Amino acid sequence: MSAPPPLQIREANAHLAAVHRRAAELEARLEAAECTVRAQAERLARHDQQLSAALDELGRAKDREIAALREQLLTSEAAVQSLQAALRQRDKLIGQLQPRAELLQDLCRRRPPLAGLLATLAEAERLGPLPASDPLPGGPSSPLANSTGEEEDRDQLEPAVFGTTV
Repeated sequence: MSAPPPLQIREANAHLAAVHRRAAELEARLEAAECTVRAQAERLARHDQQLSAALDELGRAKDREIAALREQLLTSEAAVQSLQAALRQRDKLIGQLQPRAELLQDLCRRRPPLAGLLATLAEAERLGPLPASDPLPGGPSSPLANSTGEEEDRDQLEPAVFGTTV
């Protein structure tokens, strides 16, 4: 075998040098990419830890809020029970007072005629009884009397005295 010509050796050496430079360049780029990937992985891991911690805190906050709402619900239910009991008691009292209220309303409607009657009775009381010597119009000796004759047989009644009890 014969030795390759010097031109071919120089071209081969130039080619090897170019391949070597390219390999070095690619290794540098690979190293840079690996550094970038490691940095991104570290950032993602920290971010994942932060999200995990935030999620845990959110879960604890949710549990605290649920506990507070349950307590509030129990308090509200107790208040509702108390108010319902008070309502039942008031309804019972209203049922007891309703007939009395109706009686008072009836009395209020009848008050003006009763006041007139009481005024008339007071006037009659002020006038007093009639003297026994004056004949009563419409009495037994009067021609206006409406007598069947039975009244004469009865005991003589005492004259009426008007009075009020109110």
